[in-house]
Formats: sequence, structure tokens, C-alpha cells
Amino acid sequence: MELGKLGLWFFLDAMPAEETLKFARMGEKLGYSALWIPEAVGRHPFAHAGYLLAQTERLILATGIANIYARDPITMAAGARSLAEQSDGRFILGIGVSHKHLVAGLRGHDYSKPYSYMAEYLGKMKTSIYKATPPKEEPPILLAALHPKMLALAASEANGTHTYFTTPEHTAKFRAAIGAKPWICAAQAVILETDAARARAAARNYMQIYLRAPNYIRSVKNVGFTDADVAENGSDRLVDAIVAWGSADRIRERIDAHLKAGANHVCILPVRADNQPLPDLKAVEALAPR
Repeated sequence: MELGKLGLWFFLDAMPAEETLKFARMGEKLGYSALWIPEAVGRHPFAHAGYLLAQTERLILATGIANIYARDPITMAAGARSLAEQSDGRFILGIGVSHKHLVAGLRGHDYSKPYSYMAEYLGKMKTSIYKATPPKEEPPILLAALHPKMLALAASEANGTHTYFTTPEHTAKFRAAIGAKPWICAAQAVILETDAARARAAARNYMQIYLRAPNYIRSVKNVGFTDADVAENGSDRLVDAIVAWGSADRIRERIDAHLKAGANHVCILPVRADNQPLPDLKAVEALAPR
């Protein structure tokens, strides 16, 4: 798979299906190499990916991420192989352990040992039986990883990591930890807005759910942020580090910083400054690959 340097990532659940297809085709036409779609409490990511893959030509679809507690390893592997075969190799399987409130609280699963569960899950995926026509190549598998043990697992048992709510400093640290070969596909939230107050207000609106998640709080503290930075809706320092806002040129500097720090691919989250739960199409156009 030839994964380009720039992709798109967005929660598309607020859009009707036909509008998500228009968005995917727009990204493809503008030269973005991949569209990353998450899994929470909305559309099934494999069903949605299949819909979009069937009606695009070059765009890679990736899950960012599919929750391993939502389906067993055989089903996960079969879904990925089916999509890879049907799309002639345009699918990336990003998987992760999600968060306790979504796994134990919402789904009722045991979240006591997420790392061990992931390690066992990967082994079961690799040995799963699949009797349909296989894809020409196995779809790449990336793990959502922010901490040392999961990063090591991503490097040794998968193709790399898909990171989220991180900075270029995270990317450099991750690259140093996992070596040169594994992929690092970094998500970067962006807001095409030069007014600082307006941009930071929109950034805080986007960030608030993540600042209640222990995994992300630990992650930002690992690169020097403090309790004061993560309190309430985040300090200006944290907001500016997590969300790239300003002019298109200023935002490209952040994308380039991830790439220089060792990312293979950066997928941008085009957040709107008016807080609407839709992608900012002006940002998508302005930041398209040159």
C-alpha cells in the first residue's frame, strides 16, 4: 500500500450517508490519500467503509479506530480482509481498546486488563480461519497507542500505530521508541481561524470530551503538561499544542512538524470554528496536498 502523507479524519455521523460520500469524493479529488472513520456509538465503521470504498476509486479507508471489544477477533479479521479484497487493497484496519466508560460502562465488558486483552486479540486475529477469497495482501493493522507497552506491541505485532490527541513532541517520542520501520499515522485537529479567542473556544469545545479521558490526560502529561494545563477546559498552552489553528500556512507548519518528527502520515480533523458537528470544507480545500 502506498499511503500518502496527508489524509482526513472526522466523525461523519451528523451527515446523511450521501453527504459522507460527497465528502469522501471531495477528499479524493483534492489529493488526500486516506479517510479515517472512528467508531463510538454511531455508524458501523466496516459497513460505512464498504459504502465509501465501493463509490470511490483511489481513496484509502481506515478505521480510526475500531473498538476490539465490539467484535471478536475472527469477525474483526474477516471484516478487514473482506474490505481489502473488495477494494483491491484500499483498507487499513486501525484498532484499539477504546476507553473504560465506553467498554465497561456502555458495553458491559471487563476492562481490567486492556493491554493483555489486545495482545491476546492480535494473536487470535492472526490465526483466525478465513475461507473466502483472500485479498492480494493482508490489510495493514495499526494500534491506537499512546503509552510504552501498547506502542511496543504496535511495533512488534502490527504495522504501527495510529495516534490521536497528540503533539509533534509525542510523535518524536513515539518514533524514538518504536524504531524506523513501523508506521506512525498521527491525527491532528485543525481550525482554519485566525482570531485567537474564536479559535480557542472552538478548540476547547472539541477537546472537552477528551480531557475527561484518563488515557489522554496521562498522554499529555507525558510530554510535560501539568494538572493545571488539563484542568477544566485546558490551558491556552495545551489548547495551542493539541489543536493547530490560524492561517493555512500556520496549520501546515504543524503538519510538517509531525512529519519531521517521524510520522509517515498525518490525518487532519477539520474542526469548524462555529462548533457545528460537520467538517470544515474550506479547511479541507485550503490544506489539500500541494
